[in-house]
Amino acid sequence: MASAPASRTNTVEAVSGLRRLVRYSDVALAAGVVAIVALMILPVPAHVLDILITTNIALALTILLVSLYIQEPLQFSAFPTVLLLATLFRLALNITSTRLILLQGNAGEVINAFGRFVVGGNYVVGIVVFVILVVIQFVVITNGAGRVAEVAARFTLDAMPGKQMAIDADLNAGLIGEEEARRRRQEIAREADFYGAMDGASKFVKGDAIAGIVIILINILGGIAIGALQRGMSLGEALRTYALLTVGDGLVTQIPALLISTATGIIVTRSASDANLGLDVARQIFSTPRALAIAGVLLAVLGLTPGLPAPPFFLGAMGMLGAALALRRPKQLPSVEAARPTPDTEETLPEVTPVDPLELEIGYGLIPLVDQTAGGQLLRRITLLRKQIAQELGFVMPTVRIRDNLALRPNEYRILVRGIKAGDGEVYPDRLMAMTTTGEAPQLEGLVAREPAFGLPAVWIPEGQRAAAEAQGYAVVDAASVITTHLSEVVRQHAAALLRRQDVQRLLDTVRREHPAVVDELVPHLLSLSEV
Repeated sequence: MASAPASRTNTVEAVSGLRRLVRYSDVALAAGVVAIVALMILPVPAHVLDILITTNIALALTILLVSLYIQEPLQFSAFPTVLLLATLFRLALNITSTRLILLQGNAGEVINAFGRFVVGGNYVVGIVVFVILVVIQFVVITNGAGRVAEVAARFTLDAMPGKQMAIDADLNAGLIGEEEARRRRQEIAREADFYGAMDGASKFVKGDAIAGIVIILINILGGIAIGALQRGMSLGEALRTYALLTVGDGLVTQIPALLISTATGIIVTRSASDANLGLDVARQIFSTPRALAIAGVLLAVLGLTPGLPAPPFFLGAMGMLGAALALRRPKQLPSVEAARPTPDTEETLPEVTPVDPLELEIGYGLIPLVDQTAGGQLLRRITLLRKQIAQELGFVMPTVRIRDNLALRPNEYRILVRGIKAGDGEVYPDRLMAMTTTGEAPQLEGLVAREPAFGLPAVWIPEGQRAAAEAQGYAVVDAASVITTHLSEVVRQHAAALLRRQDVQRLLDTVRREHPAVVDELVPHLLSLSEV
């Protein structure tokens, strides 16, 4: 019974120690860097080296798992610096283990275990395994990750003007506020800094792989020379002793290096998502059961091929076909309740139909944009636009009367001011508009058009090409944003026609609260309400 309070006390002390470490993380980081430098100079006992090697493996596993669980690369924006420190730590361990191997012929239990147990005590097998790991890391993962980081850095810098334009367009349309715009601009700057740093940090991984090859050659040659010339060993005994220790040292450092290289590749190839990598892969692979079924059938056919072992192929085929059957769901058509006919009612029209100050007529293909139950955003954006116009121009923008007009084309819209057409255009709800501010036509495949508010050349592209268009520096907006921006420009151009006497009186009342003497002196003695 007495052990329970003691264990609880130890747990509390451990948690408080971790909190203090997090609180003083800057001091801990500086101390860690100094310790890594001291590790290269000062001799370290073998049992301490075992602890440091275990720490290196744990650090590499942690970095790999964190890279798997992040939803976007910027959530691990410290990764380039962490990569540099991890590489420095690993090289310090190489120097320390080399010193122990050449001076004492013993580098601790962890390296001995990797040299004798992992490769079966055969240094030739160990060298082959080490070379394979280095080839995988250097030729495959590191080169690929470095190239992806280089391209991502260039595309990120090229896309910055387009993203800035998109933020300015949303801000002008009233979709976002100043704080949100400032946050997005900071995020764009952080993204550019991150990929630029990753472009350079990937060189650390490549250099680490080269250093591993050089270090293992130096250890083997130096060990043979020391064993044969200084300790009286035969060449075979010296090669067997020092080669096993060197191979164990190479494996124990290259495996964490391979894990960190894999984490580098995952981060630079990761696109922003609302889920971690495992959920994204599961959703996208298992979203097409037909592909799993075809793969299962092909495995079954390979299992029937003479000379190939049937059980593994049949087992894989059963698994693929079972997954395809489990993921397949019968498609159910939505039930539509037939509308009951209603008796015709006599419509009573007013003698004089009033003219709305501001109207938006849309074709039937644009009705989903105003249907909030179907995810339409146009009404909400017009509401935000009215607030923005009120702040900029000082008068309340009239209510926009939205109605469908069968005389228009399906994707056409028309803006009316006092019943007179003030602007029109054509948008596509299932596409996005890509455009530039330089007046040049976008070099993209899609429906060629012009931005209706400013007359800029544009192209309507499928939604799946948004990332590629933004990476090339184009500003990409949806159909609702195009209409809102056009409506905003129409209101600014026809503000005088939309400003009513009641609006002027409301403005005078607002000014009268702060400066009553000025208003009373001018209105109505010097200026009438109409003249104002």
